[in-house]
Amino acid sequence: MEKTGRTRSHEAGVEAGAQFAAGSVVLVSLSNPREKFWGAILELAPAGVSLRGIELSCFEDFSKQVKAGDSVTPNAVFFPMHRVERIELDAHNGEIPSLQERFVGKTGCQYHDVLQGRAPRHAASERDT
Repeated sequence: MEKTGRTRSHEAGVEAGAQFAAGSVVLVSLSNPREKFWGAILELAPAGVSLRGIELSCFEDFSKQVKAGDSVTPNAVFFPMHRVERIELDAHNGEIPSLQERFVGKTGCQYHDVLQGRAPRHAASERDT
């Protein structure tokens, strides 16, 4: 134990908890029904997790809509903790890109910009208006 009364493992837990702060982009695995959700944490609390994002199964369609310049907004949702099986940070792993990196490659837009409603309009969508 250190002078502050905290152990090194406690400090490591606090640092890890900070990685799951509001605004962190995560992948949440849920049960009953089984699904995965990709988004930014709005709040992580003992009762559950609030996110702004999309179902992972909609990733391709959502990317196409953003690339086309459609006005799409990810949903704000709450999942009670009893449904949450796992929360993992959306980060690249070796040669495997993160979902955010894949999203930028497909759309040319940053996911955080889309989450905040600041996705730029593309020339293709401006021609159609």
